[in-house]
Amino acid sequence: MDSKIIAFIQKHHLLALATRGERLWCCSMFYAYDAQSISFIVASDESTEHMRNALQNSHVAGTVALETKTVGKIQGVQFSGEIEVCPDTLKSLYFEAFPYARVMNPTLWSIRLDEVKMTDNTLGFGKKITWRRGL
Repeated sequence: MDSKIIAFIQKHHLLALATRGERLWCCSMFYAYDAQSISFIVASDESTEHMRNALQNSHVAGTVALETKTVGKIQGVQFSGEIEVCPDTLKSLYFEAFPYARVMNPTLWSIRLDEVKMTDNTLGFGKKITWRRGL
């Protein structure tokens, strides 16, 4: 993955996730990023609308965005991938990023990124950087 995308993802901690099940739904989630598996680690209860959707259809999409009104500073990523129960080997990443979450004993999930498109206006208006798993 391009180093600019990785740096942007590592600098932030909140994503918007879109899911599709019986109906479309979206949510905001804190995340930790695992560069080795190219995945977001997130926490959510199975009873939420977005996780009920994800359990029916593991294909998800989302965004991570810098909030700014200055056009020349706009940066953000759009992604698509697959969500699954987080492997035990990655759980510590989430708790390192959000240690207070450990006492809540959350269910952790891994979103394996398959495609990412970054818009980075700091490199020129509308500049896009893309990445696809396996390419």
